[in-house]
Amino acid sequence: MALSAQQIPRWFNSVKLRSLINAAQLTKRFTRPGRTLLHGFSAQPQMSSDNCFLQWGFKTYKTSSLWNSSQTTSSSSQENNSAQSTLLPSMNEQSEKTQKIPSIDSEVFLEELDDLPPLSPMQPISEEEAIQIIAAPPLPPSSFTLQDYVDHSETLQKLVLLGVDLSKIEKHPDAANLLLRLDFEADIKQILLFLKDVGIEDNQLGAFLTKNYAIFSEDLENMKTRVAYLHSKNFSKADVAQMVRKAPFLLNFSVERLDNRLGFFQKELQLSVKKTRDLVVRLPRLLTGSLEPVKENMKVYHLELGFKHNEIQHMITKIPKMLTANKRKLTETFDYVHNVMSIPHHIIVKFPQVFNTRLFKVKERHLFLTYLGRAQYDPAKPNYISLDRLVSIPDEIFCEEIAKASVQDFEKFLKTL
Repeated sequence: MALSAQQIPRWFNSVKLRSLINAAQLTKRFTRPGRTLLHGFSAQPQMSSDNCFLQWGFKTYKTSSLWNSSQTTSSSSQENNSAQSTLLPSMNEQSEKTQKIPSIDSEVFLEELDDLPPLSPMQPISEEEAIQIIAAPPLPPSSFTLQDYVDHSETLQKLVLLGVDLSKIEKHPDAANLLLRLDFEADIKQILLFLKDVGIEDNQLGAFLTKNYAIFSEDLENMKTRVAYLHSKNFSKADVAQMVRKAPFLLNFSVERLDNRLGFFQKELQLSVKKTRDLVVRLPRLLTGSLEPVKENMKVYHLELGFKHNEIQHMITKIPKMLTANKRKLTETFDYVHNVMSIPHHIIVKFPQVFNTRLFKVKERHLFLTYLGRAQYDPAKPNYISLDRLVSIPDEIFCEEIAKASVQDFEKFLKTL
């Protein structure tokens, strides 16, 4: 049903009022007017749609006015003019309100600048800006030396300050890769504190870690268990510290292996518990090294050199290195001392230090004494010279007290050899 000329202004006012109410409700729903919702869509177009709707209503009003003017003449034209005069102020008011909206959006736009994301790294820059960029040197993907990684690794830097020789560690690729993966605070610090508690001094940590870098792959609780085991076998704290310093890999071996080694030396050498403990404290690498040289030397002393079991036991407890000495060196030293110098077994047993001395030194002094007529090694005869003094004292004392000659005479004699 068509609206009359008097009802049209009222209808437009009601439409306009409903549009403003809807816009107000939309504004309350979105606390930030004009804010982007999804993929560039915003809440602002609602007002423009309302304006379009009013324009469409204005056209409809004109059509209905023309249709009514064919039936009524002067009165309809007057009502039409009054209707237009009623409508035009509403359009002006609407245009004024719509002009205020961009000003609000401009303020919102300024606020939105703070929410903009940072510039993309792919954004092109000028040559001047590129020159000002200072980039750190890239980490080499592979290298033959740890020196290339020191500047990039806090762990390596702190290990160098402790005195660790990276040039020796980098010869083992697995060790170098291990250090590069470690974090100083999480993986190394606790082990360093443990080593200090065991008895390794600060100035000894560098040499220790250079030899036993593999300790960083050991479980800390397992190493504490091994130390506790040694203490349970009556090794003192000083004994454990000395053993760890002399044999850096001691803490890498399990309790079972340590127990088996102690049992082996006690059984094979028929030593008491105390003598076994003293033996490994003086030469702790007996617990970490191979047992093959030990077994071989035991056979050499007994079968080839002719020593009795108790004689072997006595010599080993005095000079533990005899268990790991080179087989060839042992046989050559014994052959010269026993067959050339004519020193019997029982005297050699009393002075086993001769097996721990360089053979050329024994030869030089024996030949010089023979040249002087003083090579007398029988304790039952006068002018007796013990093997201990023959091999242990320096050249000045040897020449003065034993050879009764000057050092210059000894040096001249050596030139004739």
